[in-house]
Amino acid sequence: MQCFFCSQNLKSIDYKEVELLKRYISGQGKIIDPKWTGVCAKHQRMLANAVKRARVLGLLSFVSKN
Repeated sequence: MQCFFCSQNLKSIDYKEVELLKRYISGQGKIIDPKWTGVCAKHQRMLANAVKRARVLGLLSFVSKN
C-alpha cells in the first residue's frame, strides 16, 4: 500500500484541512497508527503535527463527542 500523500504528490499537510485530518483520527479522537492507514513515516510526522495544531486552535476536538 502506497502512502496517500506520496501518491497525491503533496509536500505539506495543512492543519486547516479538517476533513482530510478527520480521516486519520479514530472514533476516540486518537491519531490512527500508520500501519493501518498506510502513511509513510515522513507524512505521519507531518500529519501528527497538523492534527495537534488543529486541536490547539479548536478546529478538531481532543476527545470524541460521545
